[in-house]
Amino acid sequence: MGNRIRVTSAKQLKLIANSIRQDVIRMLLEAKSGHSAGSVGLADIFTALYFNVLYHDPKNPAWPDRDRLVLSNAHVCPVMYAAMARIGYFPVEELLTLRKLGSRLQGHPHTGSLPGVETSGGPLGQGLSQAVGMALVSKREKKRWRVYCIVSDGEQNEGQTWEAIMLASKYKLGNLTAIMDRNSIQMDGMTEDVMPLEPLAEKYKAFGWRVLEVDGHNIAKFIEACEESKAEYNRPTMIIAHTIPGRGIPYMEYLSEWHGKTPSKEQADEAIALLEEERKRIEGDGL
Repeated sequence: MGNRIRVTSAKQLKLIANSIRQDVIRMLLEAKSGHSAGSVGLADIFTALYFNVLYHDPKNPAWPDRDRLVLSNAHVCPVMYAAMARIGYFPVEELLTLRKLGSRLQGHPHTGSLPGVETSGGPLGQGLSQAVGMALVSKREKKRWRVYCIVSDGEQNEGQTWEAIMLASKYKLGNLTAIMDRNSIQMDGMTEDVMPLEPLAEKYKAFGWRVLEVDGHNIAKFIEACEESKAEYNRPTMIIAHTIPGRGIPYMEYLSEWHGKTPSKEQADEAIALLEEERKRIEGDGL
């Protein structure tokens, strides 16, 4: 299968993730609306997916043999838009139209508005069901394309999520890789205070899934986990990716208040300055 875009340099991948984080901050500042912490925290994972893991073609978004990426926690779409722009689906300059009237970059992704967006999002807990349906089609039609689904940890509160988990196990969907953003925050506070989720790995295993746990900011380890998931033919895989909400921006890290809050001009300037410092450290690294 062709059309796999692979950036293998650790330094280059880190620099792309840094650019995506800066894009997210600028987008949210311009929009004055959106979700900060989760979008910033997922930059490393979306860099890995779009620049290494997925088989896709920005010049031919409807390529039939492409892998499908479903964003269930659709409120973090700024990070997906930034990754898509950086890989060439649309001009980077268009990112600043986020949430503006008439923009293709809606506050939650809308299939049909922007090439490369596979599903519409909004109500939490539905994405995994959509991904299971896609994986069923691929398996029944004996296609080689895979389905990847990003889910939030807060979505584990939704009953529909567990219905999808059971169905994926029943049909032995080895072509499905789900990725949980385990950042431990949701709109109303910390996940373990709102609705305790642990032991998450054991729950998924009990439902017949293979479970891999990784540091969601270690791009190389995350890519390894995605590759490992491909070796499982009879079970879906859940990659529990432990991330820091707002990673790289200290005033934002670990705080649930930043789930749906956007930075002020002063805060955005501070964030960009911090990320620029990180960028210089990456560039100076001997990787």
